[in-house]
Amino acid sequence: MTTETTTVHHDDANVPNEKIVLRVSDLKIATTSGNEILHGVNFALSRGEILGLVGESGSGKTTAGLACMGHFREGLKFASGSVSLWPRGDDTAVEVVELDEVAVRSLRGSRIAYIPQDPALSLNPAMRVGEQIREVLDIHQFGASDAERTERVAAVLVDVGLPGDKAYQKRWPHQLSGGQQQRIGIAMAFAMYPDVLILDEPTTGLDVSTQAVVLETIRQMTVANNVAGLYITHDLAVIKDISDRVAVMLRGDLVEEGPVASVLEKPQHEYTKMLMAAVPDLDGRKTIGEGAAEDPEPEPAATHILMSTGQSADSSGSSNSGGSGGSAASAKGSATAAGAIDAPLLQVTDVALAYGKAQILDGINMVLEPGDCTLLLGESGSGKTTLSRCIAGLNDDYSGAVRLRGTELAKSTRKRTNEQRVGIQYVFQSPFSSLNPRRSIGQSLTVPLEMSGEGTAASRKAQVEEALDAVRLGRSFYHRRPGDLSGGERQRAAIARALVNQPSVLVCDEITSALDVSVQASIVGLLRTLREEHHLAMLFVTHNIALSRHIADNLAVLNKGVIVDYGPTASVLENPTHEYTRTLIADVPKF
Repeated sequence: MTTETTTVHHDDANVPNEKIVLRVSDLKIATTSGNEILHGVNFALSRGEILGLVGESGSGKTTAGLACMGHFREGLKFASGSVSLWPRGDDTAVEVVELDEVAVRSLRGSRIAYIPQDPALSLNPAMRVGEQIREVLDIHQFGASDAERTERVAAVLVDVGLPGDKAYQKRWPHQLSGGQQQRIGIAMAFAMYPDVLILDEPTTGLDVSTQAVVLETIRQMTVANNVAGLYITHDLAVIKDISDRVAVMLRGDLVEEGPVASVLEKPQHEYTKMLMAAVPDLDGRKTIGEGAAEDPEPEPAATHILMSTGQSADSSGSSNSGGSGGSAASAKGSATAAGAIDAPLLQVTDVALAYGKAQILDGINMVLEPGDCTLLLGESGSGKTTLSRCIAGLNDDYSGAVRLRGTELAKSTRKRTNEQRVGIQYVFQSPFSSLNPRRSIGQSLTVPLEMSGEGTAASRKAQVEEALDAVRLGRSFYHRRPGDLSGGERQRAAIARALVNQPSVLVCDEITSALDVSVQASIVGLLRTLREEHHLAMLFVTHNIALSRHIADNLAVLNKGVIVDYGPTASVLENPTHEYTRTLIADVPKF
C-alpha cells in the first residue's frame, strides 16, 4: 500500500483490487423529506485489513456503516450510489442496497456481520450465551448436522479467548464482565465465517485494559479469518491500535483517507488535526479543551456535537471569578467552614459496603480540599460509582463515615440537612437521560432551588441564568428543551443544574464517557475553569486514565473495592506502587 494520504477525493488507491471484498461508491443517503446527509461517500474494504471510519456524532459514519449492511435507520432512505460485495468463492458482485428484505436479511449475520456498541444491551438477557451463538448458526443453517453446530459454538468461543465448555455456554449475560460480553458478541459475529465485519464503537465505555483485550481479539480474528473490517469510532487513539487505514468523516463527507501512520503523522485536513488535538495523552504534553475541538466550518443545520464547544454567542460571558457568577461558587457554607477550619472539606473514612458475600467497597479513605480535583479511576465493577453514590447520599448501605467540613453526614441524602444536601452535588453519566425531556432547561435547573426553598421566583431565575453563563451556554438556553441540544450542551446544562445551589463539592460520574473526544475536551476545559474561578472541589469518576493529567491534582485507583494507589497524579503515574495501576498505564493506547 502507498504511504500517501488521500484527501477529499478517493479512488481506493490504497487497496489492492484483488483483495477488495466490499466497495462503497458515490453513496448518497437522504432523509425521507429529501435532505441529503451522506454526500457521495467512497471507500473500499479489503480482506484481512481494518478500515477505521472516524468522525463525531452527526458526521454520518454510523449511517455509512449500516448502509454496508443494507440497513437505513428510520427517517432515512437510499438516494444513489452503490455498495458492492464480493462473497468468498464468487466473482460476481452482490449489490447490497438493491436487495429485497428477504435477501438482505440472509446476508446479515452470514456474509456481513455486525458488532454493536453496548454488549449489555445487544445480548438477550433471557438466553444463555451458548444459545445465542447457536441461534446465529441455526438461522443461517450452518453445516450439515446438529453436531457441527455444537462443535462450532465451542470452537468460536475458544477463538475469542473464552472457555468453550458446556458450563461456560450455560452462563447468562449478566454473569459476565463487560469485556466477556463483548467477546461473546465477537464470537456471534464470526460464527458464520463472514466476509465483512462492521464494528460500531465496540469498546466505548470499557476500561483501557478490557479495551486492549477486545481490540487484540478483533485484530487476531480479522487476520485469522481473512475478514474485511470497518471499525466505526470517534477515538483516533483506538484507530491507531486497531486499523490499517483510516477515513475521516465530517458532516456527511469523507474528508481524508489513507494509511493510519500517514494520516496520524501528517494529517492534511483541519478537522483531522482538531480531532487529534482533542485526544487526551497520558503524558499531559498537550492541553485539551482550549479550542481544540472547534468546528472549522460550522453550519447552523449541522447535527453534530462539535457545535457544543466554545462559548455561546448569546452568553453574557460571566467568566470573571469576581463577577456575579458566584452562583456557581462554593461560597455557601463558608461560615460552617470557618467553624471547622482545620477539618478537610470532604473526608471519607473506612467506607465499606457488601451485598451478601460480595465485598463491593472495602475500607475506603479519601480527602478532598477546596479547589482540588481527585480522579477516581477503575474498571467496570471496581466500585467507583458505588463509592461516589455513597458520598452523595444516594446509597445508604455502607459503613464508615463521610464528613463535610468535619461534620459526619447521614448516610441517606434524605436525612441530611438542606445545607449538607446542596453542599455535595452529583452530575450523572448520561447527558441524554439525566434531563427531563418535557421540561425546558430553565425549569430543570430551577427545581433544585425550589426544593431547597431558596429565594423568590425572580431570584431563582437569576441564579439559573448565572449558572448557564458559568458553563458557557448563555441565557438563551433557559427556554430550550433537551431535545434541541447536542450531547455536549446537555452535559453542560447538567453541570449547571449541579451548580445552581452553590455546592462545595461536585461529583462527576463518568460524565464524558458518552461524548465525542472534542466534546470531552471542551467539558474537561470547562471543569478546569470552574475549579479555578469558583474554588470548587471535584471528584471525577472515570475509567479513562488518559484524562488524569488534564484534570486531576490527585489520582485514586480503585480495584475490586480497594484503593490500591492514591496520591498526586504525576506521582502515581510515574511511580505506581500496584501492579494493577502499572497494567492500566501500559494498556493506554499510545497516541
